[in-house]
Order: sequence, then C-alpha cells, then structure tokens
Amino acid sequence: MENEVVGPRLYSCCKCRNHVSLHDDIISKAFQGRNGRAFLFSHVMNITVGVKEDRQLITGLHTVADVYCGDCREVLGWKYERAYEPTQKYKEGKFILEKSKIVKENW
Repeated sequence: MENEVVGPRLYSCCKCRNHVSLHDDIISKAFQGRNGRAFLFSHVMNITVGVKEDRQLITGLHTVADVYCGDCREVLGWKYERAYEPTQKYKEGKFILEKSKIVKENW
C-alpha cells in the first residue's frame, strides 16, 4: 500500500509544529531573510504580528512587523506593511518566512 498524503502540503513552525502556511501560498522562494533563504507568502496562519517599524532592507526602506508562531512565539519572519519604493509595492501585505524556521509537512 502506498503512502498517500492527506491534506495540503504545509509548512509548520520548526519548534512546535504549529501549521503556519500552505505551500500553494508561496509567491517566491528567492528571498533573503535574517538567517539565510526565505520565502514570500501571500497568506500565513496561526501567527501573531508584532509592532510595525521601518527597516532598511536589501531592496530599500520598508515598514515591516515581525511575525511570531501563534503557539510558541518563535520569530518566523516578518510582514511587509509598507514599501516606499514603487517597484517594491507588490510586497505590501505579504509575509516573509525564513526557511530555517519552518518545516515541511505532508510532502
């Protein structure tokens, strides 16, 4: 009997396995986080959004807010609240999750 995957492919918090995003919500895997590779997601779930602050990132000045696992409070990445460069506006309202902070489920 083959192993059949039940349910969608997910990403979970590396610490507590709380489901935080769906594979289908990845916009890009070509992002840089604080600790290496990161993915840009259109939606995330079971997270807490922190305080907004202006941060100078590789692509210019953005207003971002750290995002935390809703269960264990591990910092998973950030949310783009505002982009000041016109070419970066597509990131607004989207989420960065660090590859090192999430694990695959149902793959």
